[in-house]
Amino acid sequence: MYKRILDLTELLKRKSFFLFGPRGTGKTTLVKHTLSDATVIDLLESRTYREYLKNPSIISQQKLKSVVVIDEVQKLPEILDEVHRLIEAEKLTFLLTGSSARKLKRVCSWGTSINK
Repeated sequence: MYKRILDLTELLKRKSFFLFGPRGTGKTTLVKHTLSDATVIDLLESRTYREYLKNPSIISQQKLKSVVVIDEVQKLPEILDEVHRLIEAEKLTFLLTGSSARKLKRVCSWGTSINK
């Protein structure tokens, strides 16, 4: 893996954020190498995607670590309302990765940044 300038651990100490970039640029690899202690929800896994598609609120029923990563979040924009609620109510920190912000812009009801 290439040495990255982006320090996810330090950024997540301050607030939740989106990490967008083209497919195949190493977003998931970076997460796996730097955030091994985070809860990771991979929406590319068919089973996981189907479960969350049916009921996005199941995220709040899970045992989550203090940092939660949702990989490929653009596949399920409806989960953003639950993420927003969990940031506010549970003080969790989220890293939301994806390759397309356009799908999220259409449904995101709470703005373009996620702050604690």
